Amino acid sequence: MSRVRYRRGGSQSRFGVFLSLLAVLLLMLAVSAKGITLTAKKNKMQERIDALEAQIAEQEARSEEIAEYEKYTKTRGYIEEIAKSRLGLVYPGEIIFKAEE
Repeated sequence: MSRVRYRRGGSQSRFGVFLSLLAVLLLMLAVSAKGITLTAKKNKMQERIDALEAQIAEQEARSEEIAEYEKYTKTRGYIEEIAKSRLGLVYPGEIIFKAEE
């Protein structure tokens, strides 16, 4: 069997270790930078989601108000109110008092 002789050159070995560590360090730096930008983007998107959810809640409340108003417009009280205020109609025998201007 032949023996494999290892070279004991310290400068090339140290340089290789240095390059390996430098590559790992640069890789870690790149990953950290990307992580920071992704975190900032995530926070921005979360703020947008919160704003949109607030808008949804506001529109649902508005929709509910519109549904209530629609029910009110179909009542007799609403019809009488519009007939009196816009058309000036009154029931027979009803007296209207107007303030002098």
